[in-house]
Amino acid sequence: MTEIAPFARRRDPDRKEKILAAAAELVAERGFHAVSMADIGAQVGISGAAVYRHFDNKATLLLALFDRSLDGLLREESAIVDRREAIPDALRALIDRQVDFVVDEREFARVYYREVEHLSPDDQVRLRRKQRQYVEEWVHVVRELDPALDESSARVLVHATIGAIQSALVHNVGMPDDRLKAMLRRAACAVVGLPVEP
Repeated sequence: MTEIAPFARRRDPDRKEKILAAAAELVAERGFHAVSMADIGAQVGISGAAVYRHFDNKATLLLALFDRSLDGLLREESAIVDRREAIPDALRALIDRQVDFVVDEREFARVYYREVEHLSPDDQVRLRRKQRQYVEEWVHVVRELDPALDESSARVLVHATIGAIQSALVHNVGMPDDRLKAMLRRAACAVVGLPVEP
């Protein structure tokens, strides 16, 4: 008599990514404390208990979300710098990527800037180290554009440039995304002293 193999349930290989996307959206809408694991699971079509198969708790889910965003920005930044473009083009590419992140991925960005303090001190330090790494690459590019700048001055300019872009996270401008992106690019170029392309 042939034995029938037990039915093996197939796990969705994209489930972890879907959970992260759902968490970013819900936390951006409601805030970290107002969202439960059950809420996140319901958004994905699974139970709250099923979410715990991927993440130990809400804090580890939040940390994974932040790592995902920062690691992506760092990879793209490295790719831009490694292309060895002319410095103004490299700086424009960095500005374009930051603008795209803020506008196209605003749920992730808002979650980070509003909720990072809910992580443990060690995790906050680790994430801030990644942020500093991201900023320092900009600093090198800005100093190549203007060799007269010292590191401190270049760092002030970089923070002001990124801050001009990220200002769109703190209010709803009610503007179409393409127009918003164009205005943010123009503002960022003006701060860093880069001519605005027509």
